[in-house]
Formats: sequence, structure tokens, C-alpha cells
Amino acid sequence: MTPVSTIEGKAYPFGLKNIDTDVIIPAHWLKTITRAGLGRGAFESIRKEPGNLFDNADYAGSPILIAGDNFGCGSSREHAAWALLDMGITAVIAPSYSDIFSGNAFKNGILTVVLPQEAIDRLMEVAQTDPIHIDLENQSVTTPFQDRFSFEIDPFRKQCLLGGLDEVGLTMAQGDVISAYEAKVGAERPWLVPTTT
Repeated sequence: MTPVSTIEGKAYPFGLKNIDTDVIIPAHWLKTITRAGLGRGAFESIRKEPGNLFDNADYAGSPILIAGDNFGCGSSREHAAWALLDMGITAVIAPSYSDIFSGNAFKNGILTVVLPQEAIDRLMEVAQTDPIHIDLENQSVTTPFQDRFSFEIDPFRKQCLLGGLDEVGLTMAQGDVISAYEAKVGAERPWLVPTTT
């Protein structure tokens, strides 16, 4: 997983509430055996509308999505996080999230920032013309206009995102402890140690 420290750039001023995972990535895209290309299907129903936000060249490649309340509700499909990543989105800012989406986003290296609606409204305004800066280390979202919004994040999630540690990475970081345990068990119970013949 790529470490997350700061994220800066244009943001999609999306803002809609109760966007479920079927809107983020429709079910017919779930047949793929790879994550690559899921960004093409992201927000497909919205992209069908002429002049939609996601096909606007002004926001192409934006790393931040500003969403409304209850973002990512609905089914538990991890494909929603994969689709956002494939679009280049590495942070979502919203007043609240579905627990399952928030967990899937975290496990895939997407920072989910929770801010009150007043802050979302201001960021939606700024995103029309200027970039937004997210600093995970200092837990803040800032704009070129001296706006500064602090956010809370679980310390464990913060540590994992800063270190680029997913579940496999966390396990690998314990390699010495695992090896020591295996050596101890092998010495105490040699019959458990596989032999080569």
C-alpha cells in the first residue's frame, strides 16, 4: 500500500448525500478479476448525464472527492474503493460514511476525512476554483484562503496510512517476532517441525 501523508490538488465538488456503492460502481462491473479499469465504471449512472462533474476536464485526475452525508452506504463491495483508487481518488471528505465503506477505503489506502456540513459547504465552494490540501500527520484540511479544518482519525488507522501498512504489511512487520516464536515452538515440540527427506 502506498503511504499517505499529504494529499493536495483539485477536488471533485460532488456533495450528494446517501451515495451508495451501486452508484460508486454498478454491479455489472463486479465480474472482473482485476482491479484495473474499474475507474471507467465509477459513477457510471452519473456519467451518463451530459456535462457531468466526473467527465469535466477541469477536475480530471483530482485526488480528492468531497461527498455528502452517508457516503458509501449500501452493499459491502470492496470494488467501490478499488474504483475510486483507479480514478486517482486517494481521499474522500464527507460528514459521515457507511462503516463498511470506511473500512474498505482504509484497507485500500484511501483516507476518509469526517468534517461537519459547514466545512463541507466551504470546501465545495473552494473546490470550484482552487486546490485543497489534506495533512494526515497534523490532521487538517486547508485551502489557499486560510481555511483550516481539523479532523479526528483513529490512531491505528493513521499509523497504518502514514506507514503504507495494509494487513499483509502489518504481518510482515512482525517477521522477527514470528520467527522467534516458530524457533521456540520448534525447540519445545520438535515433532511439529517439518523434516526434509
